[in-house]
Amino acid sequence: MTIAATKRDYNLIGRDSALAVANGLAAAEWYHTDVERKAMKALMQRSDGPALRDTAIWIGAMVVFAGLGIWFWGSWIAVPFFLAYGVLYGSGGDSRWHECGHGTAFKTRWMNDVVYQIACFMMMRNPVTWRWSHARHHTDTVIVGRDPEISVMRPPDLVRVVLNFFGVLDVWHAMIDLVRNAAGVVSAEEKTFIPEMEQAKVVRVARIWAAIYAVTIVTAILTRSWLLLVIIGGPRIYGAWHHVLTGLLQHGGLADNVTDHRLNSRSVLMNPVSRFIYWNMNYHVEHHMFPMVPYHALPKLHEMVKHDLPAANKSMLDGYREMVPAFLRQLRNEDYFLKRELPATAKPYREELHSDGVAAE
Repeated sequence: MTIAATKRDYNLIGRDSALAVANGLAAAEWYHTDVERKAMKALMQRSDGPALRDTAIWIGAMVVFAGLGIWFWGSWIAVPFFLAYGVLYGSGGDSRWHECGHGTAFKTRWMNDVVYQIACFMMMRNPVTWRWSHARHHTDTVIVGRDPEISVMRPPDLVRVVLNFFGVLDVWHAMIDLVRNAAGVVSAEEKTFIPEMEQAKVVRVARIWAAIYAVTIVTAILTRSWLLLVIIGGPRIYGAWHHVLTGLLQHGGLADNVTDHRLNSRSVLMNPVSRFIYWNMNYHVEHHMFPMVPYHALPKLHEMVKHDLPAANKSMLDGYREMVPAFLRQLRNEDYFLKRELPATAKPYREELHSDGVAAE
């Protein structure tokens, strides 16, 4: 079950998509660490409490920082307040979009839906498109031609990676998609993962959002002030750096076309502030193995399964020290990947499921 070592085609309706289906990599059976049934049931228990607390802190902090930024508008004193607001908006919104999209952050469904819709608007991600996109990402994680959310393709486009720290390309493409969807066009690639019955919702949401952004821009022009754009939309650019910083570590430099998350995902130990912004998605191997475990239970899950996983990177810096050299080597050889070492207590990888490639020594 292998795919020839040729230039990768990431198009969802391209050559590698068909090869993934033919080779059994699409909607395949994934490896999962054994966890006692009773313990897993306890971990999957949902609760409104942790998410209500964290959401109140998140929104409250944004209100405070935005308020102080507005109060000091026109002075350099406003800058640090808006920088903090921007990270909570343009990066904190990413993890809230993600976890509430899974429906696991809150026990109460409407609470997940409300925060999901708000976070999608913040991140400029159509809530219908991205719900189905992310479902495909979990079904076919880093399977070339199947996963629509591969952030760094091979060979890596390092200019694009750097620009995305400032949200430039993401926002540009989001605006293109918004206009296209608002015009009633759902792309051929989008149709591969969005059910036909949901496609009209994509268009409806895009039209509502286009109207909101149009009103925002016109108001900013009429008032001759950038303030409104600094509060709405702008943070998706100047506050994106943290979600890119953490997001690249999820799968960057690791294997593709495998069905073992220990090969294609990375867990990283992070400081409490980043973990709050990121909502514990630093435990990324654990999340992909067991996506229905709420974010607040991931540290406990990590302790239960770490005997079967590669050692988590000790910090973000530690993760980048291994990932960046891998990106540079992939510029010369796109089949190169980092292979994480398993502890002696782990079950071995199923090597036969990996595509032809060159593993790190």
